[in-house]
Amino acid sequence: MDIKGKVFIVTGGASGLGEGTARMLAAAGGKVVVADMQADKGEQVAKEIGGAFVKCDVSQEAEAQAVVAKAVSVGKLMGLVNCAGIAPAEKTVGKNGAHNLGVFTKTIMVNLVGSFNMIRLAAEAMAKNEPEPTGERGCMISTASVAAYDGQIGQAAYSASKGGVVGMTLPIARDLARSGIRNMTIAPGIFGTPM
Repeated sequence: MDIKGKVFIVTGGASGLGEGTARMLAAAGGKVVVADMQADKGEQVAKEIGGAFVKCDVSQEAEAQAVVAKAVSVGKLMGLVNCAGIAPAEKTVGKNGAHNLGVFTKTIMVNLVGSFNMIRLAAEAMAKNEPEPTGERGCMISTASVAAYDGQIGQAAYSASKGGVVGMTLPIARDLARSGIRNMTIAPGIFGTPM
């Protein structure tokens, strides 16, 4: 894909992998919409790369819709990179008793439901694009984790959420193939930056 002049949404774009991705896309001539819960940092990154910032909890439909609307208002939305996520560590049964169900639920909501929420809304917008000469209308990349396959102690919630991201990748790719929209997932290991 030719990045220059195209619009890309980067969730979790205020720090870590998301920030690095946003900066790389902007350096290659892309227009970037940074979506993150960290308003101060997100606005700073967006300003530095000449992009836009939208405060967003990816698990909330209206907030995700606002991000996609902003992206479409800037130009041709061709990319979504899902980097937003949380990584709580809690054992199934620990010193304080059973794993907090609210923590488990929130992890699934942000990492899995949030990724799907952004995918479905960005794909809807991309499906309306005039195809590129290659026939493509967009590309989406989600971030899973090696923990999807090899979770460690205290990673039940995180591993389950990332395993869900891996599990939905192929069916979504098949759903969107006829529209010329690619969907894929990466599964990195440990990063030297904050979650």
